[in-house]
Amino acid sequence: MKKLIILLIILISNAAFGDETFPPAGWTDRPNPLASPNAVAGGEISIFAGQYPKSLNYYLDNNVLSAEIFGAIYETLLALNPITLEYEPGLAEKWTISEDRKTFTFYLNPLARWSDGTPITAQDVQWTCATIVDPKNLTGPHKLDMERFDPPVVIDERTIRFTARDVHWKNLGAAGGFHILCRHAFEGRDFNKINFEFPVVSGPYRLGKIQESLAISIERRPDWWARNALRHQGTGNFQTMKFKFFAERENAFESFKKGEIDLFPIYTSRIWVHETQGEKFLKNWIVKQKIYNHAPIGFQGFAMNMRRPPFDDLRTRKAMALLLDRRKMNSALMYDQYFLHRSYFEDLYSAQNPCQNPEIELDKHKARELLNAAGWSVNPKTGYLEKGGKRFSFRFLTREASSETFLAIYAEDLKDAGIELIIDKKDWAAWARDMDEFNFEMTWASWSSGVFKDPEGMWSSGEAERQGGNNITGFKNPRVDALIETQKAVFDVQKRNAICREIDRIVAEAYPYVLLWNINYTRLLYWNKFGTPPTVLSKFGREDSAYWYWWSDVDALADLNDAVRFGDHLIPREPAVYFDQIFQEN
Repeated sequence: MKKLIILLIILISNAAFGDETFPPAGWTDRPNPLASPNAVAGGEISIFAGQYPKSLNYYLDNNVLSAEIFGAIYETLLALNPITLEYEPGLAEKWTISEDRKTFTFYLNPLARWSDGTPITAQDVQWTCATIVDPKNLTGPHKLDMERFDPPVVIDERTIRFTARDVHWKNLGAAGGFHILCRHAFEGRDFNKINFEFPVVSGPYRLGKIQESLAISIERRPDWWARNALRHQGTGNFQTMKFKFFAERENAFESFKKGEIDLFPIYTSRIWVHETQGEKFLKNWIVKQKIYNHAPIGFQGFAMNMRRPPFDDLRTRKAMALLLDRRKMNSALMYDQYFLHRSYFEDLYSAQNPCQNPEIELDKHKARELLNAAGWSVNPKTGYLEKGGKRFSFRFLTREASSETFLAIYAEDLKDAGIELIIDKKDWAAWARDMDEFNFEMTWASWSSGVFKDPEGMWSSGEAERQGGNNITGFKNPRVDALIETQKAVFDVQKRNAICREIDRIVAEAYPYVLLWNINYTRLLYWNKFGTPPTVLSKFGREDSAYWYWWSDVDALADLNDAVRFGDHLIPREPAVYFDQIFQEN
């Protein structure tokens, strides 16, 4: 009788809201169109994962590696179709959206289980949300999405309801897209100290061996509750994914050439152009490929801390951009393989919507004028700029030695203008701590992008003082704040993109970053022992999609071993792969 009453309440509530139910009628579980039917489970892939992280808890350490591992061991209520980007069932088998687009009700799949065999419940969802928004927890930018909602209401063991305070196009993705943690495994513990121990998981992988500072492995779970779903066949094929850590990318590349790392994306043009020669490459033991797909383009630049001098002055920030010789760096250090940034949303522009932001060129004369107008004058005894008797000297916070070649060129041009650049090199953990505490003046920051642009986290004034957030420069602008508020209720992607282009223009005029450069394809090197789908990578993914769509090919491995043993050639693979030429949507 109690269950019947609850069901009647749900039905009445749904009727009152005029709820629309998803997935739509006619949706069926079907194979992933990007996954190869030839894929087999087993084997290992070894991956370079940068420097050792301070945490694997993605809610505490907002980095690519933690996101990758967290996404492998924990699941979200909803999943995204890899082609259409429409929402599909995840932990939730269905969901409803109210007519006013503020209320979202999720119905958990009754088969969903934690790795210890216990059911995944609405209470787990509720507890995870409460943990994220808890002020004492250092969950940084993840708070932003959850703070849009009232505390979620548990309807029954498998039903939970989120009610948003305002209409926002991102609300469904926010409510359905955060990783659900196991309440009974973590409740009562200090969440800020949960970094490398995740004993109960729900996803297709679990944590394996951890070698501090050296490597972290995750292991494929044969008992994953959703293992037999058609949409998961041919994905997550490796029995072991091993993430290896090096302080410097150069050392990791040497390890790759020895066969100790299997897959190595290239972010350094010098390596791509000059260090992919020799027997291993000529005989196709190592594959060299460019992958062109629809991966969103982020941006990178030298982020300036606008919260304090000297970079609290627009004229000074603009001068810093005018003193960077990007063309010289692109030509001398990167063999002209990159395009120069003029936008923070590069992939929102096209021939139909050309970017109107100016392309910044080296201009020392204009930079000196701006610095003079900002109150800086040259001390003739030292040759350095001074203001109020204090030299224009700043520290560049960095975490990789590879950046020092670029900074040496920049430092020379700055010195010519009377500015002293001091390199302050730290490891990843120390760098991250300084960033969380805004304890920096300038640093190199590289940001990925999503298909759907959400400018709030990085450009909202309300995020400028959030520790661990993405607005690392402390950018504040009332017009941008107004535009961010406007786009929240816009469900038309093209109209939102137009708003983001206006935001982009305002941000570009404020110079929070000295913008750098980028490429619009993925450069891959990998040992020729894997099976891959024809597209190699997914439609919107970069190298990380290889972890999920590739597999260990025992025949290819045997061929590679024989080729190395006898000095033979292997059949070459295509040097460039174009997603749209290969994949035809049905």
